[in-house]
Amino acid sequence: MRLLRTPEDRFADLPDFDFPTHYADLDDPRCGIVRIAYVEAGPPDGPVVLLLHGEPSWSYLYRKLLGVLAAAGLRAIAPDLVGFGRSDKPAEVADHTYARHVEWMRALAFDALDLREVTLLGQDWGGLIGLRMVAENPDRFARVVAANTGLPTGDEEMPASWWAFHDAVQKAPVLDIARFVQSGCRTRLPDEVRAAYDAPFPNEMYKAGPRAMPGLVPVTPDGPGSEDNRRAWAVLSELDIPVLCAFSDGDPITGPMAPVLQRRLPGAAGLDHPTIRGAGHFLQEDAGEELARVVAGFVRGG
Repeated sequence: MRLLRTPEDRFADLPDFDFPTHYADLDDPRCGIVRIAYVEAGPPDGPVVLLLHGEPSWSYLYRKLLGVLAAAGLRAIAPDLVGFGRSDKPAEVADHTYARHVEWMRALAFDALDLREVTLLGQDWGGLIGLRMVAENPDRFARVVAANTGLPTGDEEMPASWWAFHDAVQKAPVLDIARFVQSGCRTRLPDEVRAAYDAPFPNEMYKAGPRAMPGLVPVTPDGPGSEDNRRAWAVLSELDIPVLCAFSDGDPITGPMAPVLQRRLPGAAGLDHPTIRGAGHFLQEDAGEELARVVAGFVRGG
């Protein structure tokens, strides 16, 4: 596996993102050392919130939440998935598998950082990866916030809006990362914010991760990842840790998953699941501070 690393000068002067960057080197038997980047805010001894982003964003997506969570006394950690942000980027689409992404985040959270009593905040692929981590390591988690995400098994048809995104990524000769992020927002992103989403990807060679992710979603009952996700559902359906669904009101791709999670996860029963109004798929952009207050209140029991 050939790994690429985005030059650091691509990340100079990012708007509203002056959080120190940390790195963890993971020993991967397939390719040697894989460097994963993450940003962190808040007291080192505070309750941990693990903020997992999705496709095709990176930890920059969480910039509006980090300060709010830190002010609430929480230790907020936002990694870059492998292939995204400042993390190393496997150069081939075939290098990316669902199982590898779960293992890379597991190794960061538990082997490198030894996180415990974690609150997961997972959006988009951050939920597909994070919910698998919860199912496979339940003793490490205290609670879950699912935000515009799900855990597909391929037993149900994906919505047409998801297939439109899938096909657009597959066919694009040049993958316009910022345009895809903008298309998932209700608010208009300033040019400098769009440039920040493009920053990790100097050219097409660096975009194997974003190109791969739609193809890794289980869409048939016997496809890659389908059985692993069914096993995860079996565990999650018996797990009683609290699960809060904080979905936006404007996401046609994942919106239908909110009632499924609320119905099937015991930890979701009896909770007041908020709807984030006026926000799209990337609710961190449209209503980041509001989402952060929801998470902080959930962690603090308020």
